[in-house]
Amino acid sequence: MQGLRGNTVYLEPLKEGHRESLRQLARDERLWEFTKTLLINETYDDQFDKYFAEALGIGTEGGQTFVIRSVKDDAIIGMTRIMHVEPKDKRAEIGHTWYTPSVWGKRHNKECKLLLLEYIFETAKYCRVEFRVAHQNIRSQTAVEKIGGFREGVLRKFTYRNDGSVRHTVVFSIIDEEWPEKKENLRQLVTATPED
Repeated sequence: MQGLRGNTVYLEPLKEGHRESLRQLARDERLWEFTKTLLINETYDDQFDKYFAEALGIGTEGGQTFVIRSVKDDAIIGMTRIMHVEPKDKRAEIGHTWYTPSVWGKRHNKECKLLLLEYIFETAKYCRVEFRVAHQNIRSQTAVEKIGGFREGVLRKFTYRNDGSVRHTVVFSIIDEEWPEKKENLRQLVTATPED
């Protein structure tokens, strides 16, 4: 899959050459506050290398991991994935998205989701996109609702985080017949949200 480009961000397929830049960005503990994906029980570098290897492996499973870059200065500002791709059922999940705190609440995430959703619905011709969010992560739940995600429910005690605590998972979706209206709303939201 090639990259996806917008006016504020572009999504570049993850490559080995991104490892060290992402390692430095991902050191910010605020990124893992709700997922506890990193920073527990092992050295940071060991955990990051496992995380990065998993992200690279998504491409072999029909999905894709992207680094998110700022169009303005080409800086890497985060990562996102298209994963749990089910071609037979025409569905995929967008997840494992994170950004440097300097762009939280700005246009970047909204435009990133617009690019991913356009690709999944209009290029891949899938009929369903899911988002799964940790129950404690109200900021991300609010962000998914803002872009048009429909809250379907909570998967109780769905998984355990690396620190051993239980994670309930909130499931959101957008389906193909909703997409034209959601797309227009999301485009307006992108335009109305400050870039800086």
